[in-house]
Amino acid sequence: MNLLIKKARKHDKAAFQRLMEQEGSSMYKVAKAILKNDEDVADAMQETALACWEKIDTLKKDKHFKTWLIRILINNCNAIYRQRAKTVAEEAVSEAWTQDEGYADVEWQSFLNCMDEKYRVIIMLYYVQGFKTREIAKILQLNENTVRGRLVTARKKLESQYIEGERTVQRMEFEEHKKFCVAERRV
Repeated sequence: MNLLIKKARKHDKAAFQRLMEQEGSSMYKVAKAILKNDEDVADAMQETALACWEKIDTLKKDKHFKTWLIRILINNCNAIYRQRAKTVAEEAVSEAWTQDEGYADVEWQSFLNCMDEKYRVIIMLYYVQGFKTREIAKILQLNENTVRGRLVTARKKLESQYIEGERTVQRMEFEEHKKFCVAERRV
């Protein structure tokens, strides 16, 4: 990857394209966590690729490429989000993710959708992208203790959502069992 970065810094289009392809899924996940809309995600990713190509000379260290890229992506996502919030009703902005993936992914996404953006982005960067709290603090331009605090709060929220979901399932199972018993008595 370092070789690709070095070539990209010399404005090698093929090397830069390969870098964008390698980081594409990471970029998509982060952008999707903020924007939730595939069209907006595509716009943010395109704007990010263009900005990175134009400003690759400003990258200070090759080893920080991914952090630099994600920071630019988050800034672009936030700009798109603010722009859409001005023109679109709040209900349309908070549309649910719909992907044909496994139940665990759908459940994970529903947990994330219930969280505020400031927690959702940190959870995505920490658990999905594998960034350390120090790196997340740099990306989001926050104090590292703030990142840790939000991570703790987000974990608690996820835990309470999970527990509430379990209670709901148990109540539904109990109601089904109760209906079955009543029906069985009638026979």
